[in-house]
Amino acid sequence: RVQLVESGGGSVQTGGSLRLSCVVSGYDNNDYCAAWFRQVPGQPHEAVAAISTKNDYKYYHEAVEGRFTIFLEATNNTVFLEMGSLKPEDTAMYRCQARGGPCSGAWWPIETMYRVRAQGTQVTVSS
Repeated sequence: RVQLVESGGGSVQTGGSLRLSCVVSGYDNNDYCAAWFRQVPGQPHEAVAAISTKNDYKYYHEAVEGRFTIFLEATNNTVFLEMGSLKPEDTAMYRCQARGGPCSGAWWPIETMYRVRAQGTQVTVSS
């Protein structure tokens, strides 16, 4: 059974940094696509970043490229989202999601393509 356990988040001021983590278990050969989505109440889910664990290929939303980094710590099977130069518009509920096999440029930003979701964590950036 696949499980995702998310931690991190919190409140920071504009320009600050936060790190989110997502411990992933249950995938065969640890081969999966892990992504971070965010959502503001009343708005649709927005894909932030994704990583294919087998080839380390990464995808980013243009709004976070250059400020956020997604990476895998393979020894602990933990996917991190390092968020820097945070802005008030980054304020949202962030949630780790995953599915087996590599990510694809064709579907990585589509929230419904992911079969497993973590509980979510709030990130608040104040001006």
